[in-house]
Order: sequence, then structure tokens, then C-alpha cells
Amino acid sequence: MHHKLEKLHMRFLIILTLVIVLGPMDASAEWPFFRGPQMDGIVRGAKLPTTWSEDSNVLWKIDIHDRGWSSPVVLGNQIWLTTATPDGTKLYGVCVDAVTGRTVFDQLLFEVEDPQFAHKFNSYASPTGAIEGDLVYLSFGSPGIACINTKSFDIVWTRDDIKCDHFRGAGSSLVIFDDLLITHFDGADHQFVLALNKKNGETKWRTERTVDFKDLGPDGKPAGDGDFRKGYSTPYLYKENSGDWVMASLGSKAGYGYSPSSGEELWRIEDRSAHSGTGMPVVGDGLLLYVSGFARGTLYSVPVGSRGVLGSDKIAWKTKRNVSNKPSPIFHKGLIYMVDDGGIASCLDVKSGEEKWRERVGGNFSASPLINDDKVFFFNEEGTTSVVKTGPEYVELFKNKLGSGFMATPAVFQNDWILRSKTHLYRISIW
Repeated sequence: MHHKLEKLHMRFLIILTLVIVLGPMDASAEWPFFRGPQMDGIVRGAKLPTTWSEDSNVLWKIDIHDRGWSSPVVLGNQIWLTTATPDGTKLYGVCVDAVTGRTVFDQLLFEVEDPQFAHKFNSYASPTGAIEGDLVYLSFGSPGIACINTKSFDIVWTRDDIKCDHFRGAGSSLVIFDDLLITHFDGADHQFVLALNKKNGETKWRTERTVDFKDLGPDGKPAGDGDFRKGYSTPYLYKENSGDWVMASLGSKAGYGYSPSSGEELWRIEDRSAHSGTGMPVVGDGLLLYVSGFARGTLYSVPVGSRGVLGSDKIAWKTKRNVSNKPSPIFHKGLIYMVDDGGIASCLDVKSGEEKWRERVGGNFSASPLINDDKVFFFNEEGTTSVVKTGPEYVELFKNKLGSGFMATPAVFQNDWILRSKTHLYRISIW
């Protein structure tokens, strides 16, 4: 053990020497959103470690106080994330120096006198932030959204007046489009998509969900369980062949397409058998793919460019077999990869929906898979990462284990993993 610590110390000194001699390590390094720069889970321009453990390839490891499932976002040498007290009364923003592992900002952003209920499976700091230029945006859902200057660490603006009963806790993360900061509010009481002016936090547009839940009682109030109106998903931006940007957005019992600049609804597909949608949509080979939600969730494949209220005749293909609920599907070279919450991974042909393979990788899953260098990485709640070769045949390459499990989807800095476990933040490096 003494030898391993000496080796790690020497690697750390080498990196610090390079920083002093060469300046900051590639200030263009970025992982600004949930699932990366293009929000699709593909790691481009990097060659990441494939093996690690608590005793190997850990450049640094730090405690993250309290509890939070938000994924890290990275820009320059800064890693940003959120955490919260287990009772939800104190909500924090945290910044860690990616080179040294030193915490450079840890500040209470919101105090909540009477927090909403959050299921024990969730946390009070689950939405992932977004970072751009000198500003980072951190969200806790209805309890608060904060904009922070990443140079001065001054609070630029906050919003804590957005009303939504998250019912089991917030989960929808932030995306940036032009001058807009966009997120979902799918609660038991209100369901809408919101765009804020990213410079001052003022509301630019708000679009209500249009699906009829058909759950009103004689008094005109919802008579069903709040889960059937609830959602946790994050919007996904894609460009059509026309050059127009569309925002795919998953609510409860329906998937939607909106104009991100105006909030206008462009298309909708209803699925009354599913609710509490969590996964993020993705586009591949001219098709939009998304999972409708919990219960009897369905993976839908819809041609890009669709408009209006879409019936089954407008759907390219769909499947219910071992679709993921919480982890998002991922597209790569004509194939779709996903892992269901119980640890069964699968690979489908994107054009036909034909299953290429289906295997149990083991464990339970909340984090979304990521792909790098023709390898797909599956991160489970028990702390094991299964590394599988991409392609139409199942080939498991490695299994890596850390001491605590993954609820958050990892981020990337340079050629290294930034892994957030339930208790710690790691930089996994092959230096």
C-alpha cells in the first residue's frame, strides 16, 4: 500500500509540474451538460481508462458531503455539481479543481424551510447543471435555480418562485439553447416546459403539457396517484434536415417535440400505459428514440421531421422488451444500446429495432451508459462498471469496482473519467 501511495504521489507531482510549465491543461476541455457536449452520451476526442479500482488508476478521490445524484459538469479545469442535506433543507453548489481535486467553492445556495417530499431513492440534488463561458447554472427544481460566475464565484441571479409539486423529488436537468436556459417541470400539480433568459433568469416562455391525463374526479381535481402526472426527463436538442432545431421532451403519458426558441409544440405521441418518464431521448440515422417511462415503458422510434399528433402509423418501430426506465438509451454506428433498471443490457438495430444481443451485466441501474472508442460503459448502483465492446455481438471486456455505487452519470475531463459515486468524486486516470 505504501508503494501505491508513493506512485500516486509521483503521478500527481508530474501533473502539477506540467500545469506550471505549460499552463492550465487544455482550457477547452468541456462536459457542459448531462451526457456531454452533444447530450448523446458519446465521448469524442478522448481515450479514456478502461480499468480501475480503489487501488489503481485513481488520480484523486474526495468526499462529497451530504447527498446528491446530480452528474458533474466540466469546463476548463472546473468540475461543478450539487448536493443537499438528506432532509432537503440546505441546498449547495460545489466546484472542484479538476487538476488537484481541491474543492474551490462549496456554498449554501438555498435554504428550504419546509421541503417537499423526496423518495429515498431520489435526492434533493438530482438535476444536473449546465455550464457555458463564465457562468454555471445549477438547479434543484422548484426549490431553486442559481446562476454563478465561475471566475468570481458571485451569484448572478436566482429563481425560487417556480411552483411545482415534484411529488417524489426533482430530476430534470438543464440545457442551453442560444440565450435560453430550458428545463422541465413535470409535477403532480403542474406540468410544463420552461425557458429562462440565461443572463438574468427572467421567464422567456412557458409551455403547458397538452396531454389529457383523464384522471379528474367529480370535483375537477386529479383523483389518481401523482406518479401518473410526474416526470424526470431532460430535454434533448436536435437539428432536422431543414436546419430547424427541435427539442424532444418526455412528459408523463406523452413524448413531445417543441421549438426551443418559442416553446411551440410541433409533435406529440401519447402513451397512456407509461408514466414518470426519466430517460433522455437521442437521435440516430434520421430517427428519434426515447423510452416512454415506467410501468409498461416502450422504446419508440420516430422519424425526424414528424409533425402533429402522431398515431401508430407514424412510428417506425417500437419495443417493450427490457427497455430502460431510468438510464437513457445511447446511439452509436447504427445501433442502440440500453440497460434496464435490473441490469439487462441490450443492443438493437436502429433502422428495424431487431435485437442483436441481450445480456445480464448485473446490478441495478440509474446512471446512463456512455460510449468511448468503440466501448460502451455501464455504471451500476453497486459501484461496478461493465465495459462491453460495441457492435452486433456481445463481448465483455472488463469489470471495474469502486467502493460506492453510481446514481449519477459520469463526466469527462481530458482523457480521464470524472466519476461521482454515492459518497465520493473520483478522477480516474491512466497517468
